[in-house]
Amino acid sequence: MTLDFNTMEESVFPNFLGGEGALRAKMYVDELGKILRGVLDPGCSIGYHTHETSSEIIYILSGTGKVRVEDGEESLKPGDCHYCPKGRSHALINDSDDGPLEFFAVVPNQ
Repeated sequence: MTLDFNTMEESVFPNFLGGEGALRAKMYVDELGKILRGVLDPGCSIGYHTHETSSEIIYILSGTGKVRVEDGEESLKPGDCHYCPKGRSHALINDSDDGPLEFFAVVPNQ
């Protein structure tokens, strides 16, 4: 199956999971999980949350930012891949003034 994010409708999620601003995303969702291409503009974030029923893989496509994890923060740049295992917590933040943080994410139901 090929997913063409260029033809998918974009959804906007204000204050996603308690974050700041809005998450813009094009996503495919089925009973097995979700696959998405997301954008966080400068100052926007996905709130700190726990993955109770899934893990998450986030691959940074462009822009810079950081991920907050249980034991601190990690900087992110294009080519970085962040993994949040099931049962762990994280938040994704665009703390730069350099433009959007674009990422690809996979959240399998487990």
